[in-house]
Amino acid sequence: MTTDDPLQQNIRRTTAMHALKQVRVLVDEANEDDAFKARALRWIMRYGWLVLLLFIALLARVFGVI
Repeated sequence: MTTDDPLQQNIRRTTAMHALKQVRVLVDEANEDDAFKARALRWIMRYGWLVLLLFIALLARVFGVI
C-alpha cells in the first residue's frame, strides 16, 4: 500500500476521528469537574459564613458564654 491508497487514507482519517472523540471526552470531564468546583466554591462563599457563625454560637452556648 502506498500513502496515496484510499484505504490507507480512510484508516488514518478514522483513527484521527476516534482519537479526537477520546480527547473530547477527556475535555468534557475536565470541564464538568471545573464546573462542580466552581459551584461548590460559590456555595461555600454564599452560605459558609452562616454555617461558621452558627457553629461559633453553638460553641459559645456549650461553653456557657451565651
